Amino acid sequence: MTTSPEPPDPKPDGAFLIAHPAHFLALGFGAGLSPRAPGTVGTLVGFPLFWLLAESPFYWAWVALFLGIGVWACGIAGRNLGVHDHGGLVWDEVAAFLMVLPFAPPSLAGSAVAFVLFRLFDIWKPFPIAWFDARVPGGLGVMLDDVLAAGYAILCLMGLNAWM
Repeated sequence: MTTSPEPPDPKPDGAFLIAHPAHFLALGFGAGLSPRAPGTVGTLVGFPLFWLLAESPFYWAWVALFLGIGVWACGIAGRNLGVHDHGGLVWDEVAAFLMVLPFAPPSLAGSAVAFVLFRLFDIWKPFPIAWFDARVPGGLGVMLDDVLAAGYAILCLMGLNAWM
């Protein structure tokens, strides 16, 4: 008995991006269409959002809203792509990175360290991130692994801030 090869991941395009508001958000305003490293490009989208919202007294409410909207948007976009956690779904990186940036030392180097730490934990997925990533379906699963990666990055930044 032979098995057919897995079909290739669908490639979202501009038409998919604008077909539904959830697609637009889940693809990080288009950052997820990047042919190379869409998660990294999506994480970069967090910087202008942070600069826009950092002084808001409602910063953490915005972050919570973005995380909740991400569960909805990534769930719909993943379902419509037919891939639970497609690489082009980057709103999880955008929203979770907004959790990390307030803990970064207030400098360009501090922002770079926060970026590298977040990407490292998001890609590496140390325990229990990979465990949850493999077991939690839908939009919640898409968002949860990045929230956990953000937690690891925040702990590292808190240690760095205490040491300095």
